[in-house]
Amino acid sequence: MQDRMIARAKELLADGTVDRVMGWKKGEFLYDATPAVFYSAEELDAGFVMNAFTAANVSKYLIKETKKEGKILAFLKPCDSFSFRQLMNEHRVDRDKVYIVGIPSWGKADMEKIRQKGITGITSIEEREGDFVVNTILRETHVIKKYDVYLEKCKNCKSKEIVVYDELLDGENGAAVTNSRFDEVAKLEAMTPDERFAFWQNELSRCIRCNACRNVCPACTCEKCVFDNPKSGLENKAAATSFEENMFHIIRAFHVAGRCTDCGECSRVCPQHIPLHLLNRKFIKDMNELYGDFQAGEAEQQRHPVTSYRTDDAEPGVIYTRGGTGK
Repeated sequence: MQDRMIARAKELLADGTVDRVMGWKKGEFLYDATPAVFYSAEELDAGFVMNAFTAANVSKYLIKETKKEGKILAFLKPCDSFSFRQLMNEHRVDRDKVYIVGIPSWGKADMEKIRQKGITGITSIEEREGDFVVNTILRETHVIKKYDVYLEKCKNCKSKEIVVYDELLDGENGAAVTNSRFDEVAKLEAMTPDERFAFWQNELSRCIRCNACRNVCPACTCEKCVFDNPKSGLENKAAATSFEENMFHIIRAFHVAGRCTDCGECSRVCPQHIPLHLLNRKFIKDMNELYGDFQAGEAEQQRHPVTSYRTDDAEPGVIYTRGGTGK
């Protein structure tokens, strides 16, 4: 796929359709590919990559790119396209300045899970149906099941559909998939309040306030975050109390409620491996159960339940006591 993507990007640069390309570039290691903008065929040949580790959602980077002159080519995976459409709905990106080529994605690898299998010194990784074939500097070849080393965001992928595009690289689109992404949320709901509190205290106590989750999140696009405002009393700093420690993540989860597309980037980039996506999925699950199934970014100009009013909306008392658990 990488060669076809580069070839198509060169064509669109050459005929003037776009003047730059948003994709992923080589990092110091095979597994640390990062989003990047390419301006020429030479740059594409030298650094553009598409592999098992190009998991980063590039949609957020298009906010700044669409404020510039000219048109940019963006290769969007299914999860990226949901985030991009949500940004369109919020008027955060200029759709007319982006030429979108939709690319299929069947899951990205988690390097930590590969290491846990005792595999190090990776020189290349090839994808086969159902498997990753990993080669190492010791000239070893390991065949591992994709599902065993998928990122969490890919293990519970909500859809293979690309919801906004100008063309599809493979000529055909995917569709929504059946998954078990709310199973872990249901396990938390089944806990007692004290057990849930202990769970989140344990997880959030590891937070080092690096802001990686906020910085990568496509739904966090404020020009000035309250946590960067010295006049707010909440400016970025190490948590002084356990209350402050929890407050950052709880406020952020509320802030993106109804707009989170469940792309899973927050958990992917967390250096402390905190399952932040579970906070967001709890809100998504609640909205689905209370107001009907809703997927942020799925449709153009849709309004999410938090900003919509219906005469049959659940009353606060019903919301709190539903199921008799107060969950």
